[in-house]
This record gives sequence, structure tokens and C-alpha cells, in this order.
Amino acid sequence: MFSVLVVIQTLGEQLKLRQQVIATATVYFKRFYARNSLKCIDPLLLAPTCAFLASKVEEFGVISNSRLISTCQTVVKNKFSYAYSQEFPYRTNHILECEFYLLENLDCCLIVYQPYRPLLMLLADIGHEDQLLALAWRVVNDSLRTDVCLLYPPYQIAIGCLQIACVVLQKDLKSWFAELNVDIEKIQEIVRYVVSLFELWKTYDEKKDIQSLLNKMPKPKTQPSR
Repeated sequence: MFSVLVVIQTLGEQLKLRQQVIATATVYFKRFYARNSLKCIDPLLLAPTCAFLASKVEEFGVISNSRLISTCQTVVKNKFSYAYSQEFPYRTNHILECEFYLLENLDCCLIVYQPYRPLLMLLADIGHEDQLLALAWRVVNDSLRTDVCLLYPPYQIAIGCLQIACVVLQKDLKSWFAELNVDIEKIQEIVRYVVSLFELWKTYDEKKDIQSLLNKMPKPKTQPSR
């Protein structure tokens, strides 16, 4: 699952999508598999479908079908060949069919609030610092690899990621954080989630470990026809 989230991020960057669109696609992906088994739909099909839907919901514009498929093929072949030995097997009709299934499972609840806007508001209150903004923004991006986007409201995630950035940059904003009217225990839970991810990354070698993980992952019963 983790590797497919990286596919969504990489696919979004190759398609030059805004980070907000990529984040929304990631939340769709996580919400779907919170309700459904991996046997239901191949994550490699759902990933571009989520990006396709998110680009429309976030009013980025519709990604052309041919561009989406060709970009998926390029990304899988050039950047994730160590994980997927075969080429990207899906075509436009698979994406469109999967989109209807995704919409049904999301109950057409498509508006997703992200931590980016609260983060900008918090930094405006602190006094805009480019270095702090850049790092906190990256931590928010990294938090999408965890389940915090399913468990906590965006403003709490923004505060937690900002706190991590302050620690890394050795910014002493304890008095500012103390004045926030928030549940500090929830903020610390978010921080622990994200820090645990960083600790995992220290020992996790994706190129070495991913193939065995994918082999253990349940597979959909039907495979696409060429």
C-alpha cells in the first residue's frame, strides 16, 4: 500500500498536478481501502483513478485519457520497475469504470479539506518564515503516508507538522504553541504517527523489500484484458 501511495505522488508530479490535488487523490485512495479489501480493485488501477477524479474535484482540469495512461506506463516502467516487473496493464475503459466504483464507495462525498490552508494561516500568525513553511509543508506531504488524514482534522495535522518542523529547525515557539486553544494530546498523537514514519524510513529499503510485500498482498480475482 505504501508503495502505491508513492506512485500517486510520482504520477501527480509527472502530470504537474498541484499538491492539493495529489493530497486529495491520496485521501480518496485511503478512504476506499478503509472500507474495501485489496482483492476488490488492484491498487495500481485505483491510484491513477483517484488522481483522475481528484483533478476534476479540485478544479484543476480534466486530465486527458491518453496522457494519463501514457504517464502511468512511463512512471511504472521508469521509476517503479523494481516493484512491478510488467508494464502498466490498464487502459482508459478500466479507469472510467473504476471511477464510477470509486464514486459509489465514497458516497459522492468528494470535498476534502487539507492541512495546507490552516498551515499558511498559522505561519501568518507566527510571522511568515520561508524556511519553516517549506519544511512544515514537506512534513504535511509526508503525513499522507500515514493514516492521520483519516483520523484527525486538518488544522490539528497542520499544528502537529508545524511542531515537528520547529523541532528540526530548533525554533523555540513553545509560548506560541501554549496559547493555541487545541487538544495538545491529539497534536502529540499526530506527531508520534509522523515521527514513527520517519523512524521506519531509516531501516526500510523499498527496492529491497517491496517485491516480497507485493507478493503477499491479496490480488484481485480478475485481471484486465489487453
